[in-house]
Amino acid sequence: MPDAEELAAFVERYAEALTLAGWPRMMSRVFARLMAAEGGRSTAAELSQALGVGAPAISGGIKPLLQLGLVTREREPGDRRDYYRVQEDAWFRAVAGNDATLARWQEASEAGVRLLGTDTEAGRRFEETRRFFAFLREELPRLMDRWHDAQR
Repeated sequence: MPDAEELAAFVERYAEALTLAGWPRMMSRVFARLMAAEGGRSTAAELSQALGVGAPAISGGIKPLLQLGLVTREREPGDRRDYYRVQEDAWFRAVAGNDATLARWQEASEAGVRLLGTDTEAGRRFEETRRFFAFLREELPRLMDRWHDAQR
């Protein structure tokens, strides 16, 4: 088991990878800390202490994670504190739930092709992008099924 300093450094490195992928910084830090939590859950106060930030920052990081379904809020009977837990299949949910986003990107790319035409360099870039997102939308469900089957 790593000591507190090693764990904190790892959490920051993991959060940085998420931030570089486009996640907001506090959302990344909260998610990384929850992923690394022994026992699989933490209170807002525990997250605040571990990350060295105030309650409003934790709240801002938790909210999108709850909305995306990557984290759940739990409460023990008789306990007034909320506990936050990373869903077991968080990454599956994150990837599987992207069809609407992929569809928007595909449609936006199609609009670029219609506007610019495939006889232009820019239009060809949009056409390649459109084909890529169409491919992902077609293949992703099968890939997710394979992952689900492999976990059984």
